Amino acid sequence: MPNANLIFDHVHLVSKDPHAAANWYVDRLGGEVVKRVDSRGAPQIYVSFGGALAIIVRGQRAAELAVEKPGLQWGVDHFGMQVKGDFDGFCAGLRSKGVAFSMDPTDINPTTRIAFIQAPDGVSVELLNRKDQP
Repeated sequence: MPNANLIFDHVHLVSKDPHAAANWYVDRLGGEVVKRVDSRGAPQIYVSFGGALAIIVRGQRAAELAVEKPGLQWGVDHFGMQVKGDFDGFCAGLRSKGVAFSMDPTDINPTTRIAFIQAPDGVSVELLNRKDQP
């Protein structure tokens, strides 16, 4: 293998309403819009979390036909975001903002607590708190 390494860069989402979806990630999860561009005829909005993970939310392009997700599909099922600090307080804050949970906060092993929330456009986001990491 060549002398190279991989570093995670972004999650790319296609949205019915990319501006509303990007605002959801800002308002609910504390992201920051760092860039807005037009990419081949569709808005594309970059939302950053702590200067690291970027979610790119874009609209449907003229030649594309996006369809609704009927449920579980092969391929990407969800993406995860680590919550540092008061996990249950963070989740309670999301509930107060009207965020729907598909799985309530749950200990899945002695060192990891998770929850799943429903984001716009059928996206599932796992929130996790690893007690064995600072």
